[in-house]
Amino acid sequence: MIKAQLIKAILKGKKDLSEADLSEANLRWADLSEADLSEADLTGADLSEANLREANLREADLHGAYLSYADLTKADLTGANLTGAKLRKANLRYANLTGANLTGAKLREANLRKADLTKANLSEANLTGADLSGADLYMADLSGAVWPRGKTPPSGWIVVDDESGVPRLQEK
Repeated sequence: MIKAQLIKAILKGKKDLSEADLSEANLRWADLSEADLSEADLTGADLSEANLREANLREADLHGAYLSYADLTKADLTGANLTGAKLRKANLRYANLTGANLTGAKLREANLRKADLTKANLSEANLTGADLSGADLYMADLSGAVWPRGKTPPSGWIVVDDESGVPRLQEK
């Protein structure tokens, strides 16, 4: 289903799409709540404003995917590849991102309240305006992540402006 057009598709409720190839698919506004997308290839897919509440995205490849305004509340993204994904204003509240790769992800104004980011790779991610209240960042890699001005960095990290004046995290 490479480059499939599934705009506003309703695929909710335990649908098995595990290991599906949905690379570059247009799933904008789709309802994939509770769907099983484990190990699915969603590389470059457009999931903007999609409903992915409680979806299983374990080990899914979302490299370069568009997830702006998507609802990923309580989604399981354990070990998922979100390298370079666009997650502006995405709702990741209570999401499990344990061991996920978010290198270079755009998380501007994303809701990460109470998200589990244990051992996640957030290096070079843009967290400007993101809400990380109650998020678990245990052993997360935040090297070079863009950090919101005025926010206290996680324990063991300091904020240092780069040569362009962008506030980035650096390990103490």
